[in-house]
Amino acid sequence: MKIYCSESFPATRMRRLRQTPALRRLVCETRLSVQQLVLPLFARPGKKIRTPVNSMPGVFQLSPDELLTEAANAYALGVPAVLLFGIPAKKDAKASEAYSAKGIIPEVVRLLKKELPELLVITDVCLCEYMSHGHCGLVRKVSDHKAVIENDPTLDLLARSALAFAEAGADIIAPSDMMDGRITAIRKRLDEAGFTESPIMSYAAKFASAYYGPFREAAESAPQFGDRRSYQMNPPNAEEALRETAMDIQEGADIVMVKPALAYLDLIYRVKSTFGYPTAAYAVSAEYSMIKAAAAQGWINERALTMETMISMRRAGADIIITYSAMDLARWLKEEGF
Repeated sequence: MKIYCSESFPATRMRRLRQTPALRRLVCETRLSVQQLVLPLFARPGKKIRTPVNSMPGVFQLSPDELLTEAANAYALGVPAVLLFGIPAKKDAKASEAYSAKGIIPEVVRLLKKELPELLVITDVCLCEYMSHGHCGLVRKVSDHKAVIENDPTLDLLARSALAFAEAGADIIAPSDMMDGRITAIRKRLDEAGFTESPIMSYAAKFASAYYGPFREAAESAPQFGDRRSYQMNPPNAEEALRETAMDIQEGADIVMVKPALAYLDLIYRVKSTFGYPTAAYAVSAEYSMIKAAAAQGWINERALTMETMISMRRAGADIIITYSAMDLARWLKEEGF
């Protein structure tokens, strides 16, 4: 990188542009806007249910009526979108409620689009919350000690789920399962049903990460055996992440995502600079919980650290930030005049 500097110190003083808040804002290179934020929400059947998630202070499992209130509050603050995860009334080995028109997510989508038609409703498409075994695909038992997560038979269930959400009124379909070929399967099913304008936001580079622990409590989706390393990505593999992203784009993804965000800022940068596609970063549950826990101990300034963390994702190239702190950030940005 060439540095354009006509003279050295004292003619050039970099501190001149840092003297006041107004001046710092004037020359700020990277900005965070409430319009770039997405709030994840967890839906479960019932009424007047607001169950706290112990490992995620301020996050709740919500019945449709309570979720509507939460979404309305976020929208009033300027947050333009929510990302929905479902906790079904019952689970089975075929994830039946993931693609039922009467399932929890279609119910919530219909409610949100009726009451908050301008709110962007994004639906996560995965099977783990709906499976009795907690995995993201169909399971084939090989022996008493080994089972295989089947890729190709799972694709039909994912496509059926995506279609059920689109039919309910979802604005964006977001597959997070990491099965090979799922973008093709979903795009084909949506197009055949007339949903050619429905965009797909692909979890393109989703890693088998230790950062998901609190989420699994919130979504009640922990696998009952083994782990997800046979289908989610290996954290050391950056080139593979680019190949995954390229394949999803080729298959029809409109927005691509890197998940988690904070430990993968290099990949957010590389995905954005390589492909130029709208790029989302998911600031996942442990990223949120670690800040909350440290703030509760008085060790850090929650507001300052959260803002700095989100700016790092924007600086890396993220156009969209999915974060459990979306409502707090909306308030803070308003107070700071952005």
